[in-house]
Amino acid sequence: GEDEKLIYEFTDRGGRKLALRYDLTVPLARFVANNLNVLSPTFSRYQIGQIFRGENPQKGRYRESTQFDLDTVGSADLAEDAKIIAAGILGIRKLGLKDAQMAINDRKNFEGLSTQDIRAIDKIYKVGKESTEKRLLDFIEKVKPTGDLRNIFQTLEIKFGLKEGVDFFFDPTLARGLDYYTGSIFELKPNGKPEDQTIGGGGRYDYLARQIGGKKDVPAVGFSIGVDRIVAAPWYKKLSPRILKKPKIYFIQLGAEAKLKSLNIIEILRKAHVPIAQSLSKDSLGSQLSIAEKLSIPYAIIFGVKEALDNSVIVRDMSNRSQDTVKLSKLLEYLKELK
Repeated sequence: GEDEKLIYEFTDRGGRKLALRYDLTVPLARFVANNLNVLSPTFSRYQIGQIFRGENPQKGRYRESTQFDLDTVGSADLAEDAKIIAAGILGIRKLGLKDAQMAINDRKNFEGLSTQDIRAIDKIYKVGKESTEKRLLDFIEKVKPTGDLRNIFQTLEIKFGLKEGVDFFFDPTLARGLDYYTGSIFELKPNGKPEDQTIGGGGRYDYLARQIGGKKDVPAVGFSIGVDRIVAAPWYKKLSPRILKKPKIYFIQLGAEAKLKSLNIIEILRKAHVPIAQSLSKDSLGSQLSIAEKLSIPYAIIFGVKEALDNSVIVRDMSNRSQDTVKLSKLLEYLKELK
């Protein structure tokens, strides 16, 4: 496809044909495909590394650049899509960009269209509507957010306090060039306009692990941001480095009712800089506690249906298995007292 033309290829002195790393997503998928044991049941990571493009250098585009990625692998839950999108939006706010919005679409909106038509739609704001076929313009006028997108939008608003039209928007022209995307796709626009030069993008890629030689499909969603574009921008605000700590809490949610509220609690803990690990899975309490023990995390927060109704959580000491029921309003105060 078109993206393959941007792979930086060359022949070395020994006559070998080589290619430099195009992105950080494919190497991650290859690692997971060959190390399925890292999924317990999910695997989340961030990574900073160099990528290379075989294109002519110009403003905002480089042959070598630094990319920052964050991904969650092993879950098809749309709550993970919302969490990744929210991380991108909230992260760029911390860096000083107040007007940025995430443009969001679903690759399923393009089912039935040819690759050529999809690429033409993706370039509408680049070439102009006057240079785009009328049938494609008519097509995007009729496109609406899919059910999955409405679910993600609702989660962004309810669980992360983000607003459509302020923090994110639906963009029916957004397709993203890489063919491995299977669901939600998104791009970060610095001024909140679809025609802006993108400073970061990502989406859901559920079949990539098998496509590159893995034994099975592994659902995943991630986001990448161009570090060079960020630090060169006039609005960039340097942040003081923060030392990352080993997780103190393993968050366990049980049941659909608890899941709806769990992201709120996780976000409260993150904002308070409480180092946590979590899995928004359907696993049993026993299996999730086993994961906490395997990771040597000293405390577990258990949030089930009863706790969701009572606005409380159970805090369990993993060393002696004692536990207390704590009201959500008192949770941060309680956690500060833990060793």
